[in-house]
Amino acid sequence: MDKHILKVKDLRVSYEEGKEVLNHVSFQVKEGETVGLVGESGCGKSTLAKAILGMVPIQEGEVVHYSSMPQMVFQDPYSSLNPAKKIGWILEEPLKIQKKLNKGERREKAEQMMERVGLDPAFLERYPNMLSGGQRQRVAIALALMLDSKLIIADEAVSALDVTVQAQILDLFLKIQREMGVSFFFISHDLRVVYHLCHYVLVMKEGKIVEAGDVEQVYFTPRDNYTKTLLKAADIGS
Repeated sequence: MDKHILKVKDLRVSYEEGKEVLNHVSFQVKEGETVGLVGESGCGKSTLAKAILGMVPIQEGEVVHYSSMPQMVFQDPYSSLNPAKKIGWILEEPLKIQKKLNKGERREKAEQMMERVGLDPAFLERYPNMLSGGQRQRVAIALALMLDSKLIIADEAVSALDVTVQAQILDLFLKIQREMGVSFFFISHDLRVVYHLCHYVLVMKEGKIVEAGDVEQVYFTPRDNYTKTLLKAADIGS
C-alpha cells in the first residue's frame, strides 16, 4: 500500500466578512508523488498552500502530515532569500535552530546540498544578489531540503524564470524526487509545466476542487467544463 505524506480533508477557510476562500477541499499526496494544482489567479491556490503550512486559520476540516513539516519554495527567488546574508548563512540557519549539528557538520551539509542542486559549494560565500535568478531558485530549493522534509510545496516556483531556466529547474525537481524520494505539491497557472512534472492534478475554481485525477486522464478526457476551458486556453488536448 502506498504511504501518504499529506492528507487534506474537508478543508474550509474563510477570510474577513465570512468570505469563503476554500470550500471543503480534500486530497492526498503519496510518497514520491508530485501533485499539481491549477486554476485561475484568485481561486485559492496560494491560500491552500498557506493552510497546509499552518499560516492561515482553518474553520473546518483537517490537515494531517505524515512526515516532518513541509517546506516551501516561493515564486520569486529575488525576494525569498535574505539579501543581507551569504548563501552559507541562509542554508545553515535552519540547522542552527534545530541545534542537532555542530558548525562543521552544518557547513558540510550545506556544501552537499549545493552540489545536489547543481551549484558549486563556493557559492556559499556569495550574497544572493551575486547569483542569477535560476541560481537563486536552486538555492531556495536547497534551503527547502536542508531539514530533510519529505514534502515540498512549490508555489509558482518557476513562473518568474525564463523558459530555458524553467526547464532546468523542472529537471532539477525530477532529479531530486528520483534521488531523495521527496514528494511535491506543485502550484502553477501553467498547465504545460504541470503536465511535464506531475503525476496527479487538481483543478480549482473559486475555492473548490472541480476535477482531480491522473494527469493523462484530466488533460485528455476532462469531465468538467471549467477544466476543458483551461485546457483549451492553453492549447492542450482536442
